Amino acid sequence: MVSRLALLLALPLIAACAPVAPSGDARAPISGQPVEGALFVAGKFGNTLTKVELASGEPVARVASCANPHELATSPDESHLALACYGGRTVDIFRTSDLGKVASVDLGEGARPHGIVWHANGDIYATAEGRRSIFWIRDPLGAAEAFEYGSGQDGTHMLAVAPDGRHAWTTNLGSRTVSLIDLKTRRAPRSVEVGEEPEGIALADDGETLWVSARGSNAAFRLDPETLAIRQRIETGAFPLRIVVRPQGDYAVTSDLADGGLSVIDTATGELVRSIAVSSPAEAEARTQVTILFSPDGERIYVAETTANTIAEVDFASGRVLRRLPGAGGGDGIAIIE
Repeated sequence: MVSRLALLLALPLIAACAPVAPSGDARAPISGQPVEGALFVAGKFGNTLTKVELASGEPVARVASCANPHELATSPDESHLALACYGGRTVDIFRTSDLGKVASVDLGEGARPHGIVWHANGDIYATAEGRRSIFWIRDPLGAAEAFEYGSGQDGTHMLAVAPDGRHAWTTNLGSRTVSLIDLKTRRAPRSVEVGEEPEGIALADDGETLWVSARGSNAAFRLDPETLAIRQRIETGAFPLRIVVRPQGDYAVTSDLADGGLSVIDTATGELVRSIAVSSPAEAEARTQVTILFSPDGERIYVAETTANTIAEVDFASGRVLRRLPGAGGGDGIAIIE
């Protein structure tokens, strides 16, 4: 555990001098697999926001963002992008076309927003780790009213939101808990302990299962979304920082920072069915993979290799790394439109 924490604390220093791994022809379009759209990368050490064209694999726009930007979320119509300014107190909104900044929503003193969701209902939900709370930002491109809900927990870091927008779930690193927050009635949140350092969180599309990755436990957990009862524990690779569910709903995947792999879990059985080596264990510290994101069709998975300033594009079926895209400035938060 000490070595893992030391690795995280050393990231800013490592990133300043880490070379980008040679990619050869990695930025060229994949033969026989045309890829359209764009990938957006928040550079948390460089304080930048970058747009990468997927067809060419080249950056086409880069702008200064805010201090220590982290998670990203795209609007339902893909015309805008919301950025959580973890080093400050705002959620900033940019156009996806040219990265022009159009709005900044202030969440208050010491907010340190991190996790963020731009919901299908058009509203934005974000954690405010420094205030032990989450925010519901209504009409973010209009009047932008922000409503705060306390979690009562330390390190409120990532979140998931119900399809109907009535509830949100958070992982709370410092308290080692997961919380259920009622966004309509403002009842007191329900919190339960889930492993050591729960961080990643994802709600299945059918709303029947809440997935949580606990990085200090090297495990993923299946929870009942209503009661937060733990239904199953699944051992994963080392230090599973994030967890996402494939758009098809058939697999959940964790990003295992300490060994450079991805753990693939069958959502029907809860069984670990395979592991994908994005980098070797020896390379894991040099690359430091963090955020993961599926393409909308579920065929590719993108892995932010923060220390290496690259984003690995992985074919999900074969587990092959197809190419490495630029992730300038310590790319962490990523978002995609196609």
